[in-house]
Amino acid sequence: MADGSLIPAVRTTCPYCGVGCGVSGRAEGRRLAVSGDVAHPANEGRLCSKGSTLGATVGLEGRLLSPMIGEREVGWAEATSLVARRFAQTIARHGPDSVAFYVSGQLLTEDYYAANKLMKGFIGSGNIDTNSRLCMASAVAAHKQAFGADLVPGCYEDLDHADLVVFSGHNAAWTHPVLFRRMEAQRARGQRHVVIDPRRTDTAEVADLHLPLAPQMDVRLWNGLLADLIRRGAIDRSFIAEHVNGFASVEAELAQADQSPAAVAADCGLALADLQTFFAMFAETPKTVSLFSMGANQSAQGVSKGLAILNAHLATGRIGKPGACPFSITGQPNAMGGRETGGMANTLAGHMDFAPDDVARVARFWGAPKTSPKPGLKAVDMFEAVHDGRIKAIWVMATNPAVSMPDAGRVREALAKCPFVVVSDCMADTDTMAYAHVKLPALAWGEKDGTVTNSERRISRQRALFPAPGSAKADWRIVAEVADAMGFGDAFSWASQASVFREWTRLTAFENLGRTLNLSGLVGLSQAGYDELEPVQWPVSADRQGTPRLFTDGRFQTLDGRANMMPVASKGPATACDPAFPLSLNTGRIRDQWHTLTRTGLAADLWRHAPEPFVEIHPEDAAAVGVTEGGLTRVQTVRGEAVAIARLTDRQRRGGIFMPMHWTRAYGPSGRSNGLIAPNIDPTSGQPEFKHTPARVRTYRETWKGFLIDRKGFAPPPGLDLVWRRIPQTACTLHEFAGRGDEDEREVLRRWIGEPTGELLSYGDPATGARRDAWISGDRLERVLFVATGGALPPRDWLADLFEQDVPPTARATLLFGRPPGPVIDKGPTVCACLKVGTRTIDDAVRGGAATVEAIGAATGAGTNCGSCRPEIARRIAALNTLKETQDAA
Repeated sequence: MADGSLIPAVRTTCPYCGVGCGVSGRAEGRRLAVSGDVAHPANEGRLCSKGSTLGATVGLEGRLLSPMIGEREVGWAEATSLVARRFAQTIARHGPDSVAFYVSGQLLTEDYYAANKLMKGFIGSGNIDTNSRLCMASAVAAHKQAFGADLVPGCYEDLDHADLVVFSGHNAAWTHPVLFRRMEAQRARGQRHVVIDPRRTDTAEVADLHLPLAPQMDVRLWNGLLADLIRRGAIDRSFIAEHVNGFASVEAELAQADQSPAAVAADCGLALADLQTFFAMFAETPKTVSLFSMGANQSAQGVSKGLAILNAHLATGRIGKPGACPFSITGQPNAMGGRETGGMANTLAGHMDFAPDDVARVARFWGAPKTSPKPGLKAVDMFEAVHDGRIKAIWVMATNPAVSMPDAGRVREALAKCPFVVVSDCMADTDTMAYAHVKLPALAWGEKDGTVTNSERRISRQRALFPAPGSAKADWRIVAEVADAMGFGDAFSWASQASVFREWTRLTAFENLGRTLNLSGLVGLSQAGYDELEPVQWPVSADRQGTPRLFTDGRFQTLDGRANMMPVASKGPATACDPAFPLSLNTGRIRDQWHTLTRTGLAADLWRHAPEPFVEIHPEDAAAVGVTEGGLTRVQTVRGEAVAIARLTDRQRRGGIFMPMHWTRAYGPSGRSNGLIAPNIDPTSGQPEFKHTPARVRTYRETWKGFLIDRKGFAPPPGLDLVWRRIPQTACTLHEFAGRGDEDEREVLRRWIGEPTGELLSYGDPATGARRDAWISGDRLERVLFVATGGALPPRDWLADLFEQDVPPTARATLLFGRPPGPVIDKGPTVCACLKVGTRTIDDAVRGGAATVEAIGAATGAGTNCGSCRPEIARRIAALNTLKETQDAA
């Protein structure tokens, strides 16, 4: 890139997690340099590993750039006409509830608003739901029951003021690393951290206290805490009397079970001393923030878990005060924007519900007399309705439910059976796009222009860095053009995204006699004002001032202005134990990847920390079934099977296993985890249970294995039952594979990938089935293929590095050995993805005297960029120090 200082910076917002970090981008052509926006209050210049590599994800490889009907490229007019006609015909024949939209927290607020208006207002059905149903719906329901509306009371500033932070099912070090760094800075002044999680995550590793909770015992733990607070006299009876309903009912519910610390500890699978330490810490620390995220929400008891957390804060008056609040942290960059605009099937826009007065108000504002009078189907039920034929046309926007939904195999069956599937996305090849009858090219991050709302209710601008490529369009405009073709054009005749935003702000203020979500201060914002909009937290006053913290006056959005404490009972796991499936499967995110890899999969550096699907399992559970470290392992539930690399670790609770949710057909079809998950849902929120599925593990028992490194990526050969993983590298793509067949199976693989041109170097041993091939064109390495029926395969790093340079003559002689002509430099598994620092380098620095994370950073650079790896560095320091102490003692 040319001198970056000569290119004007554009301030925008990161497209990943709900922290909502500001990004400063300098674009030249399709190249992009990014840094953190030091003026954005959410991150103050920090970016995590994913945000730091955004520049590697903005190329046009793999993009959908033209509308397609089947496999035929068409113009927008033809595609839009077909979508409008098929939806209109389906509605005419089967009613408005025969169609549905499934949308995404990747959409901008303007996109969400347009889609919700079309479905609920003008089609007249509630059948629009969002993938935020999979991550935040239970928190939404808990907020509504307790506060009268979906209102997140806290702000990031509370994390600076808090003396105690409780992470409930929240691995912030991986999922919200910029916030974690913010809290890490507060540890120096004495802020303490408690982590409630069945896994000893990186967040738990550096906490003051880790409570490795048994599956689904969250309500039992929080109820036990509240009972202990009552016994201690640590509740705020004055606050309860003035501002809270339902305390007596909650007390009565607590009396139904033995709430002694010993009983609670036994039920939760915790050491009594640890439980009592937590109870005392909470009771003695007025400035407490309780962060809860997927571990609490993704449960058939998610709403009860949220309410139990809210109860503890309401009973102690720890809400609406600096450093004291329950704080739901969203997963996606605009999950909050979707919640605001009615992206969920059970809400209308502007935090209105389906009460007759709300429906009439929205209908008046939109001029839409057919506005849906009732909620639609939530995500799991929606795809079940597609499967059984009640929904006959579905439009999926900016999400990948064929991978991300529970029981994903059944979702794929549903899409395959559906008479009409429309998918609008920026990528041409996703698991969901494979089922689309019509494919609509949408803008990607860096091309989109609009607003998003982060976890602390802060509205930020996402600004375009590049012009629209090909025929791609903004999602809101695609929706508006379809609406126009359906005959609703007058209501969707926006000139720009600023026009959509202005209408949205007017709706929040329309007949608003007490709704907290109110953007009246932004009504009438000019185009210039919209372009220059600074981050602001809602509600926004008439003088355009934001509101950092809610409920400071003890008033809530209920009819009487009082919060509601709700009695909740502990129920244990939703699925009973089965001797055939004795383990509990927990799924979630990893540090350096995002959702289904359509964006982060393009950044080679983000593959270095966890390059393949894996399953974490306790060593004793692994030993019982013969599973070994690094071995291919079958993970089975009643829903299906996946194959992943085994990682044996005592950080995983006995009886539980963990798998990441990211892998797809394009990168690791056998490693997809969500097909294993039963579609059990919370009866109130409809949020699926991703944290506890009965499972078992077995060894895969491959008969052969190999790897292919090539300058392009390959899909797995059709018709072969192979374990296949595609791992992008800097200048090539690594493919790992294994099978349980014979030589015929290996020959099919070789025919599938073909042979490139160039000089072939080859080695084969028919007796052992080993084969090693390398193709060189001039001085350029084109491909290497290694296959073995036994023994270890050579390291891949050196071979992959050769694709970045000319092949030196000295390397040719040793190429088929898979090692350089000189000493082998083993970096070990990557710890710091930003600077490519491995475990061996860090270990050497520790042995050389580096005793702190900061000292490791000074010696190696690790942890000095985004800081996401700092907890892992701390863990390696501790492990090596423990080893040294043991050796010295011996």
